[in-house]
Amino acid sequence: MATSVTAPITVQPSKRWLQLILGVACMVAAANIQYAWTLFVPEIQKTFGWDRAAIQVAFTIFVVVQTWLTPIEGYFIDKYGPSRVVMFGGLMTGLAWVINSYATSLTGFYLGSVAGGIGVGCVYATCINNALKWFPDKRGLAVGLTAGGYGAGSALTILPIASMISHGSYAQAFFIFGLIQGAVIMLAAIGLRSPAKDQVIFSTKVLQSRRDYTLGEALRTPVFYVMLLMFTCTVTGGLMAVAQLGVIAQDLGVKEFQVNLYFFAMAALPFALMLDRIMNGISRPLFGYISDRIGREKTMFIAFTMEGIGIVALGYFGSNPWAFVILSGIVFLAWGEVYSLFSATAADTFGSKHIGKIYGVLYCAKGFAALFVPLGNILMQATGTWATVLYTVAIMDLFAAFLAVAVLRPMLKRHHVANGSVTPAGALAHA
Repeated sequence: MATSVTAPITVQPSKRWLQLILGVACMVAAANIQYAWTLFVPEIQKTFGWDRAAIQVAFTIFVVVQTWLTPIEGYFIDKYGPSRVVMFGGLMTGLAWVINSYATSLTGFYLGSVAGGIGVGCVYATCINNALKWFPDKRGLAVGLTAGGYGAGSALTILPIASMISHGSYAQAFFIFGLIQGAVIMLAAIGLRSPAKDQVIFSTKVLQSRRDYTLGEALRTPVFYVMLLMFTCTVTGGLMAVAQLGVIAQDLGVKEFQVNLYFFAMAALPFALMLDRIMNGISRPLFGYISDRIGREKTMFIAFTMEGIGIVALGYFGSNPWAFVILSGIVFLAWGEVYSLFSATAADTFGSKHIGKIYGVLYCAKGFAALFVPLGNILMQATGTWATVLYTVAIMDLFAAFLAVAVLRPMLKRHHVANGSVTPAGALAHA
């Protein structure tokens, strides 16, 4: 069933690494709409007195719009190329924060979330798509670095934003950082390009399809829906932590506790947020690199198990400030890799020609997971403790870890045999 393919390789390493750097820069600038939101929620609630769950609907709207429009953005990527799509995304990303800076009603913040979802969706989908196409031989690492820019990018600005909010106003922070971030994305977008057919190098260690599936063909395979289920299960816990970490810290009584590291002291919440962003960023290229070596499914099992155990521990020990900081960092370390592992697995399984549309549909799992974020507040209010919420999402993580080795791994082996994938050296042992 296996065949071999040889093609002239004319790719210039410096050219494709430049593309990766530009993609990472765009992702860094787009990250704060999601990862800095938790800093603004208490200030918005204090200013207007709205219910916390109502404010968090804006976060859900942002994630749903960002993810559920990705298949459409994939179509425009294929038609117009990465540069134009990311440039439009930068414009909408900056506009979203400007809208938030002037918003005086929930509707205003919801409108900002729609604009932000469109903008970040264009940036995220395009940069991930470009990394997958330029680096078939290092998909896990390349897409991990790109997604890592989105995960860790906000670590560069989390303290300045928090400082501006505390010394000025949240509206000022929205306006100034919105303009800066939008401008950075639009400038970096100018140099983005897609690779030519002879500018790709396939992996010698991971099974990869040489057949390019269309979106319709991918949707008719059972492996797609297994990945969709696993993606939804694993991304829920991380999104819950991203949106609710500030609220959880406040309810656990550790938000204002000063964590003293001898050479400096910082309140537990901003320290945890900064550490979490760093760990989230490290996670994506780290686990992506590991998956290039040992396979995607084994890496998924390791990471998802770590995340599930970390969330259980956070629910049990989270009222201790030091435990809160350390355990939240572990959770983000184990969570961030979902965006590198699932995108790389999708490209390995279905080819890269139509991966913008295919991963776009798969990425909608993040939108499904976002629907659970407001439910977290409701469940917490009903039970009186965040432990119930955290234990629930931990079970989902452990379930996904089981699926990775018990269901996805043998299913992928059958899939590659059926479509006559090239069998690189060592890939049969992996399979």
